[in-house]
Amino acid sequence: MPPRLKDVAARAGVSIKTVSNVVNGFVHVAPETRRRVQAAIDALGYVPDPTARRLRGGGSGVIALAVPELRSPYYAELAGLIVQAAEPRGWTVLIEQTDGRGDRITGLRRHSVDGLILAPQGVDREVPDGLPTVLLGERVLDGQTDHVAVDGAAAAGDATRHLLRLGRWRIAAIGAPDRPPAIIRTQRLAGFRNALADSGLAVDPQLVVPVPGMHLADGAAAMAGLLDRVERRPDAVFCFTDSLALGAIRTCLERGLDVPGDIAVIGFDGIEEGAYSTPSLSTIAPDTARIAQLAVDLLAERLGGGPSAAKPPREICVGHRLVARESTLGSTSARSRWPPRSRA
Repeated sequence: MPPRLKDVAARAGVSIKTVSNVVNGFVHVAPETRRRVQAAIDALGYVPDPTARRLRGGGSGVIALAVPELRSPYYAELAGLIVQAAEPRGWTVLIEQTDGRGDRITGLRRHSVDGLILAPQGVDREVPDGLPTVLLGERVLDGQTDHVAVDGAAAAGDATRHLLRLGRWRIAAIGAPDRPPAIIRTQRLAGFRNALADSGLAVDPQLVVPVPGMHLADGAAAMAGLLDRVERRPDAVFCFTDSLALGAIRTCLERGLDVPGDIAVIGFDGIEEGAYSTPSLSTIAPDTARIAQLAVDLLAERLGGGPSAAKPPREICVGHRLVARESTLGSTSARSRWPPRSRA
C-alpha cells in the first residue's frame, strides 16, 4: 500500500493537518516543521492524490506556467527553475506555450489549475476571472495581480554604459519593437536612449534596428541588414536578447569583422550558452532563480488563504548584473591591443 497522509504525519511527529498544510503550500508553517515534514515525505515516497485533494477543497495541486515560447533559452531556463521552486510544495507545473495568443491562457481553466504564473509577452488579454495569477516581465493588467520583473530600462542602460566606458561611441541597438504590444522591448530601448543621452550622444535612427523575433536568425539578419545599410558601421551593438547577440556575432564573423576588435557586442538574458560561445558573450543577467522563487512564493500566499491572500497586489523588482566577457572585453591575452578609444 502506498504511504498515506497519516503515515507522513506519524513519521514527522506532527498532525495530519500540518502535513496537509505543507503539501498544499500554505505559508503559516514554521520552517523547521516544514523541513521535518518534507523529509518524511521524501523518505516515504509520499505522492499527494490530486483527486482527494480536490474533494477536500485543497485544490488540484497543479499550477500553470504560461510563457511565450519554449524555444527561447531564457524561458526554457525559467520554466525549469519554476518547476524546481514548486516541487517542495508538492505542486505539479503545467507548462503552456502561448505564442502570444490570449486564448491559450483563457483555455487553462479546463485543466483545473489552482493558479497561474504568466509571462504575457505579446498578450494583452486578461487572465481567467478568479484565477490567482503572478505576472512576470510585462505588466498588462493595471495592478490587478502580483508582478515580478527586472527594471528593463535600468538594465539596458547598464549594458549601454558598459560599451561607452570601453570607448565605443557609435552604438547600435538590435531588438527594437516592430509592432505593439512590446513593453519589454520598449523599456530596453528607452534605457539605451537614456544612457546615450546622459553621455551627450544623439541616437542615430539608422542604428536602431527593429526585429520580427528575438532569435538567432533574427539577430543575424538584423546585423546583416545594418552593415549593408550604413556607410559608417557601428563600433558596438547592444542586442535586446542573448540569442539576437549570438546571431549578430555570427554575421560579423562571416563578414570578416573581429568581435570585439571591430564591433563589441553585448546581449541580455544571461543564458548559459553565452558563457560557452566564441567569443564568450557579455550580457545583462537577471536574477532568474530569484524571479522563479518569488513567483511561486507569491502564488502560494494567494492560494494559502488567511491575511496574506488578502494583501493588495505587489510589485517586486528583481536585480540584475552585468557579466562582461570576451565579446566586449576581448580575450585575456588580447585585451591590451584594444585600449579605450578617444572620442572622435
